[in-house]
Amino acid sequence: MMTTLAAVSANFTRDLEQNFALIADLAEQAREKGVDFLVLPEAAIGGYLSSLGNHGDTVRATSRSLPPAIRLDGPEIARVQQIVGDLVVAIGFCELADDGETRYNAAAVLDRFDVYGSYRKVHQPLGEGMSYSAGSDYGVFDTPVGRVGLQICYDKAFPEAARLMALGGAQIIASLSAWPAARTATAQNLQDDRWTYRFNLFDMARALDNQVFWVASNQSGSFGSLRYVGNAKVVDPGGNVLATTLLDSGMAVAEVDIDETFRTMRAGMFHLRDRRPDVYAPLTDSDGPRTAKWRELAHA
Repeated sequence: MMTTLAAVSANFTRDLEQNFALIADLAEQAREKGVDFLVLPEAAIGGYLSSLGNHGDTVRATSRSLPPAIRLDGPEIARVQQIVGDLVVAIGFCELADDGETRYNAAAVLDRFDVYGSYRKVHQPLGEGMSYSAGSDYGVFDTPVGRVGLQICYDKAFPEAARLMALGGAQIIASLSAWPAARTATAQNLQDDRWTYRFNLFDMARALDNQVFWVASNQSGSFGSLRYVGNAKVVDPGGNVLATTLLDSGMAVAEVDIDETFRTMRAGMFHLRDRRPDVYAPLTDSDGPRTAKWRELAHA
């Protein structure tokens, strides 16, 4: 059975009506291309932070320009569901918790019928913790396109995050980003920028590490002081990039046979089966003596 996966590179701002119009346009393009699963970027509803970096920059930026915080069961998510219809979509937004104060950098996978699951970003870069609280777990969700895991941006730098979802049965991991170019010594051609290189390398490595389909979206253009690197892509379980937007806004689309690809890719290399959890104690025993030694070495 063939499934069409698509990752979006696009620019989303604080203007919610612009966001909804862009989502509608992308959903229509996806329907024309026969897409089954569409991954929109981090902060596609309301835009991302306008700056990241040193403490002073981030305080000034976030105090004057925070994204709108919305509830998972609020009218904004319901409007997205109405727009996308039968299309299964992963989308990023700033989630307002039930206490009416706590904010999370969040994502959800949904269609017009259901919100199949949601995720709150666990790993926070630079000054992001001044604007969002951190999440604490990774889920894998049953959807019409298969078992889907969600992660956001900096999460991709942590192999444990994707591994947890793969062990939970994820067939597809949607990686939603607002990934910028380097702040210093930025390459003249952003495709050659060191942060573009890292973004792409993480995507290929995490797909291959876990032998899953990896669908990576990203913001494009610029917002505030951030210049985004685009490079939305679909990667197969062998780490092969099937489609990419490079720096451009657009949609990377790939038609895949999930079950057959898993059989082929996992026929000779069994990354999940051949793990040795008995050797990985420092990863799981946060208070043990071996962990203390590893921390010592890591900070030497």
